[in-house]
Parts: sequence; C-alpha cells; structure tokens
Amino acid sequence: RVNFPLRIKALPRETMLTIKLLGVNSASKNTEVLAWTCCPLYAKERLLHGAVLLSLAPCSTVPTAVITPGICSTGTPTSATLQIDFPEADLEFIKPEPEERRGDLVEPTQECLKHIARLSQRHSLLLLSEQQRRVLWFYRYSCNNQNCSLPLVLGSAPSWDRTTVSEMYALLRAWRFSHPLQALGLLTFSFPDQDIRRAAVQQIENVSNDELLVYLPQLVQALKFEWSLESPLVKLLLSRSLQSIQVAHQLYWLLKNAQNEVHFRMWYKKLLAALQFCAGQTLNNEFSKEEKLIRILEDIATKVKGTSDPKKKEVLKVELSRLQQFFQEVKLCRLPLNPALVVQGIEADSCSYFTSNAFPLKISFINANAPSGNINVIFKIGDDLRQDMLVLQIIHLMDNIWLQEGLDMQMIIYRCLSTGKGQGLVQMVPDATTLAKIHRESGLIGPLKENTIKKWFHHHHPLESSYQEAIRNFFYSCAGWCVVTFILGVCDRHSDNIMLTKAGHMFHIDFGRFLGHAQMFGSIRRDRAPFIFTSEMEYFITEGGKNPQRFQEFVELCCRAYNIVRKHSQLLLNLLEMMLHAGLPELKSIQDLKYVYDNLRPQDSDLQATSYFTRKIKESLECFPVKLNNLIHTLVQMSVGSSAKPAAPESVPQEWLMLHTERSISRATILGFSRKPDPVYLIQVVQTCNVVTFVEKSFQQFSNLHSHLQKQFPSHALPEFPHSWHLPFTDLEHKRVKDLNLYLKQLLSGSRKLANNELVLSFFLNWSKNTLAEQSSSLTLGPQSAGHKPGVQLVISYENSCLTIMLKHMRNLHLPDGSAPSAHAEFYLLPDPGEVSRRKTRTAPKGSDPTYNELIVYDRVPELQGRVLKLVVKSKGTFVGAVNIPLSSVQLDEEKWYPLGNSVI
Repeated sequence: RVNFPLRIKALPRETMLTIKLLGVNSASKNTEVLAWTCCPLYAKERLLHGAVLLSLAPCSTVPTAVITPGICSTGTPTSATLQIDFPEADLEFIKPEPEERRGDLVEPTQECLKHIARLSQRHSLLLLSEQQRRVLWFYRYSCNNQNCSLPLVLGSAPSWDRTTVSEMYALLRAWRFSHPLQALGLLTFSFPDQDIRRAAVQQIENVSNDELLVYLPQLVQALKFEWSLESPLVKLLLSRSLQSIQVAHQLYWLLKNAQNEVHFRMWYKKLLAALQFCAGQTLNNEFSKEEKLIRILEDIATKVKGTSDPKKKEVLKVELSRLQQFFQEVKLCRLPLNPALVVQGIEADSCSYFTSNAFPLKISFINANAPSGNINVIFKIGDDLRQDMLVLQIIHLMDNIWLQEGLDMQMIIYRCLSTGKGQGLVQMVPDATTLAKIHRESGLIGPLKENTIKKWFHHHHPLESSYQEAIRNFFYSCAGWCVVTFILGVCDRHSDNIMLTKAGHMFHIDFGRFLGHAQMFGSIRRDRAPFIFTSEMEYFITEGGKNPQRFQEFVELCCRAYNIVRKHSQLLLNLLEMMLHAGLPELKSIQDLKYVYDNLRPQDSDLQATSYFTRKIKESLECFPVKLNNLIHTLVQMSVGSSAKPAAPESVPQEWLMLHTERSISRATILGFSRKPDPVYLIQVVQTCNVVTFVEKSFQQFSNLHSHLQKQFPSHALPEFPHSWHLPFTDLEHKRVKDLNLYLKQLLSGSRKLANNELVLSFFLNWSKNTLAEQSSSLTLGPQSAGHKPGVQLVISYENSCLTIMLKHMRNLHLPDGSAPSAHAEFYLLPDPGEVSRRKTRTAPKGSDPTYNELIVYDRVPELQGRVLKLVVKSKGTFVGAVNIPLSSVQLDEEKWYPLGNSVI
C-alpha cells in the first residue's frame, strides 16, 4: 500500500503518475531501473479507480524531459505488465472557474511598466529567471498585449493549484490577442492545461491554410503535449487536411517521420491512422504510391553506397530499371517534396550519384506537365535532414516577412523533406554552381582573387543589361543570406556549400551545423566570421570599386532586412522553442534558444541594431581566414603538391591587420607549388596597407626580376639569387622554395628603395604607377561621384534628455592631394565651456565613401534650444571637412545628408 502525502483536490487535472520498477544487480549490488510506465491520474475527467493494468517499458528508454499521455502505450502488451489497485471512490474532476484576485495590488509606477516591457522582450518563458517570473506574476493585472505576451504572464504563475489556475483562466478570458500567432507560445510543453491549449487553438483557427502550412512542423511537435487524441489541436489539423491537399500531404509525411521518435511512436501511429481514415481512398492511393517510390529509392541508394567504386555506375544503371518498372505500373506519381509536382517516369541517362561520403543519388524525373522540363532531385541516405528542414522553414518564414514589408530579397529557398530515419529528398536548383567550382575555374588561387565572381558573371552575361540584372539579384540575395545565416548561426560555411545561379542569385546549402555549433580545430572555431561576405563579393557589387556607394546601399539593405526580422522575434523564438523536444542534435537546450535571442537583440532600438549589424558586416569582410578556408578547399580538390601547407585560418598574424602605413610590401612568402609542365609557385604577398594578395610566378620570372634589378641598381648589394643547378637525387623544387623564401626575405627587409621599387611592386602586385593612375582616374569618373560635393549622412534623435546621433555614411571625401582619406569623425556639442563634449568615431579604411553606422550619445541634455552640433572629419590629423548643425531646427529621427565645408567655423 502506497500513501502519497497529497490532497487529491490540490492536484491539477493534468497530473501524471510515473512508476519505475527497480532491481538490485546481483553482481554490482547497485540498484537499477528495470522498467517504467506512466499514466494520467485523471483519465477522461475522472480519477483512476479500481484495478488498472499498465504495460512496463524497458529501462533503456526512460524519458527525462517530458512525461505526457503521448508516451503511455498502456494498450500495447509488453513483456512485463503491472497491476495497480486504486481506491474504488469514483471522483470527478471539477474545473476551477475563472476568478480574479486583485486584493490589495497597487497600480505600478511608470518605471515598473517600463520594466515589464523590457521583460516581455525576452519573448520566451525559458529565458526568464525565477525573479523575473515573480515580477511578471506580481504585476499580472497590469499586463496586456501592448506591453507583454500572454505565454510569459501565464507561464510565470507560481504553481498549478486550483486558486492559481482560476486566476490564469481569468487572465486568459480577458486577454485580447493582436495576432493569432501570439498564441503559439501556449502550445509549448510549458502549458499542459487543456483549457489554455484549447484557447490557443481557437486563435490559430483564424490562420489560413497556406499560413498554417508554414507552421505545420511545430504543430506536429505540439501534438506530443496534447492530453488526448480528441484534442482541439488534433481536430484542427485533421479538418484542415480535408480542406487542403497541401496540408494533408505535408501532415502525412511529418507524422510518418515522427514515428521514428521512440517514446511517441504509438501516439503518432494513431494520429496517422486518423489522417488516413479522413483522407479517403484516392488520397491514400497517392500516399501509398509515394511510399513505394521512396522505398525503391532507399534500396537503390543503399546498394550504390555499399558497392565498390568501379561498380557503382553499373549497379545504378541496373537498379534504375526498377524505377522505370514502377512508373509503368502506376503511370503517374506525385513527388513527396511537393504534391503539385506530378512525374511520369525517369530519364535514366541523366541520373547519377555524387561522390561525397553518403553517395547521394541524383534522380531526373520526367515532368507530367511536359513544357516545364525535367525535375531533378537528390535522394540521401545516412543524413538527418530534419535540421535542414527546420533551417529552411525559418528562412522561408523570414522571406515571407520581408515580402509582406514590400522587400523582395530575391531568395532561392529549395525544398527539403525527411522521409524517414536518416533519409530524405532535396530539390535541385537548376543552373546553379558552387562557388568552389567557380574558384577552380580561375586556377590555383581562384579563391584569393578579387575579381573571380565578377569575371564569371561577365562570361555568362556579355550584354550590359543582363549583367546589371545579375548584379542586382546578387546584391539582394547576398544581403538576405547574410542576415538569415547570422541570426540562425549557420556554421561549416565554405565555398562548396555556397551556390550561385547564372541569373545572379546566391544561396546556401547543407545546414548540418547551426546555432553557432561550429566545427573546432582544437580550441579554435573553424567558422571565424559572423557570416560569409568576402571582399570578392564586395568587388562584384561595387563593380571593382567603380560604384563605391553601392557598398553603402548594401549595408543599408542588410540592416533594414535585419530590423524587419527583429520585429518578429517572438514568433521565431516560439517556433524554435516548440522544436526543443524534436530530438534535433543541435537544438535541445535553453542555450541554443538563447543563441538566437542574442543574435536577434530584441531589446535594442533599430539604430542600435543597425550599428551592431554594420560591425558584423565589417568583421566578415575583414575575416581573412574565410578566404584561406576556401583556398584549402580548392587545393584539396585540385590535389596540389605543396612543400608547405597553406597557413591554417587560425595562424594569420594579427600584426598584418594593424599596419596603416603607405602601400608597400611588408613580406612575401611562397606557400607551395603546382607541378605543371614547369613548376609554378604560389606566393602570399602581405602589403603594409592591411591587404593580403596572392600571385603565381615561375622560377624563370624570379630569375628575370633579379636580372632587371642588377641592371637598375648596379651599385646596390642585392641578395644572392639561388642557382638553378642541384645535386642528383635531391628534390629540386622543395630546395628552391626554401632558397627563394630566403631571397625574398632579404630583398624586402633590406633597402626600402629596393623593396618599394616599381619593378618589385609590379612583380608582386601586378600593377605599376601607370596602371594605378589609370585605376584612380577611372574611379573618380564613377557615376556616383561625378559632380557631388562632400557630405555626411546623420540621424539625430532626442528623447528623455538623451541626444543620440547615428553617423551613417560619408561621400566624396578627398585629401588636398586628391587621394582618398582614412577618415574619422569628431563631434562637439556646443557651447562646451568645460571642453568635455568631444566624441570620436573609429577610423574607416582608406576610401572616398566610408560607411560607419556608429552611435554617438550625449546624456543629460536638458534642451536643444541654443545648442549646436559641430562635426569635424579628419584623416590621420589632416583636416577633411566640417559642418555645424543648429539642433533647434533639426528634423529629428530622419536620415539626412549634410554638406561638409572646407573649414571649421
């Protein structure tokens, strides 16, 4: 007999009883769990009574996080069964009535209301501390949809006793949702109460079928926490599947895939049976055809993967006949990826496999709607595609958010479907090429050349109009992917999983690592940049520097897209929280949720977020390890014989990035060589102006340079040049690399006259004074710069005695000699008798159109009347321009360009 020291009346309706069967291990004498079971205490609103039989599950599968009726398969006999005799009393659960208990609650001060609003910015109950929850519950009657969200308020309740639940019901009844999706947070595992979940479903019923489709994966996960198979959420999903074939189709494959979750297998099997019962004969026939197609693909993929390399093609050719036979039998079949796509066969000659570890298949299906062309898909085994599905779903949602705001980021988001444990389908995007392949077409140092992408697009777009359209598509899609990969912390980024279409769209593939779970080299992260935006991408966008203001426009676009997504932080965090128990390898803890929260920064103003994201763009642009990572990928692919491996990303000396002297060469090092008919050496050239470049030179070219230097500098002592003869049976090239590196070190560290000579500069940098003059003249003729005076763009805000100035961009800056400055701005708030108002921004890299997006803040400014903002632009102590702005007449919170004068007033 077991007595619990609990009053039955105090237990909530959703109480679960968990029982573990323990045994003593005769060998170790330790007590171990042998089996376990669980059941709801109130089955169908009545307390369990009389004899109850429960099937015991073996101990290896004890769930730790969530105990719900969904994991109880009491109806399925197992090897052990437990009988429990409950008291015979037949007690019915009486639901508490909604009742407010305001008592002596005082009205909160303005400061308290601001604190509540700040807490609501956390957006997820899991990100609130116990103290913060106590504050929210204390001020529960002061919370509304303007300053807080209902899931945060109800989730902060101290317990589930009758008194508290009746207050929760009162708050629920009085609450007004401003959008149905605000109720999603009430369907997480934090809310087992059936009435609260029913209220959430009533809100979600207002969402259209197309919108519901976007959130279906989360709603299928939420089914785990339902109390019965007749719950409002189950009914909603089944009724919508009767209204929409798209909903029915996606729900079928989500439920099918969810059966791989050990604890909930029976729960999801019953739900799938309910869907099939509702769907009718015709749709079920479609489902069975699709299932058979997947089984055949799985079988083919397994055989190809398990066959030795020489026989793979032969095995694939034989096995494809099974697919052809399948289509002869069924005539037509819908693709599980998208029921709108109907296929009638395969084009065997276009089918193949990829040589990556999993050997995925490429299947070319014949489209039943002939004019649309073949539909190419990838079938993978051995990869868990559920994480890819989630990442692509969230990216698709962000794209929808942008489109609703009138912003088309030209995003290509391919479809992906997990069809079982470690298998699935991926849509192939036509006319798309990996960035790695584009790099390889440019030779050994393709990843390090600035103009690789630009040349590739020029090749595919000889017409200027289509070339400009490609730049536009790249401009928008690159910005979009910068934002989404940053927010979701997508890792393992390199040139093999970034793709470009000939039309200019950039997109990412393979999302096996996200939420900042980067691959590590020892204690160093492989992914060092916040996201992938390299100097070759900037070079393409600005057309090689001809349109520098396009970079400013790119930064503006990224920041605008980032701020639009941030307004929907609550929805994004709710969707991720609902997937915490989906068994995804990299989304399972509160820390994973906090990672996205930290990247969204919902507590920041738009100006603060703009400044933050601009810094991330600059970090990415200056992250040289990204280029080295791409180089390593290219070297591996091209199997280059090398005497010294290229420097790993973590070994770039910091001092390279901190030199700001005039343009000259700091050092040159040979990294390796390729065995062409004549060996060619790969040389890493470090300039003293924060630029690292790479060139290829032959031994004969080195010899010619030395000869020219001897003629031009007959009186100088030149370093000894390595002789070309060598001893037999020695490795000539490896010895030459060592000797040439010594020669380069002595040449560049000796006389500055020698090191900065035009012969040396043109040899290593492939430019001369003449070509440099041509470049600078072409830059000043750029359409953006002609006829424009120097200017600075500011946004000035003033609130609660706080003056905030956002320095956004400058344009058309030049030093007295006509060269571009390395500009910084100095701000003064006048009058300034104590001379304490000076504020200084960072120094931008050398350029005529620098971007800053930097915030300058002055606290305790009681009024703007009579105050003047003085802004002075300098470059290494040299005056560039200045402007005085009377603050009393300024238009606040508006972007405005101010002309820069040529003297300080």
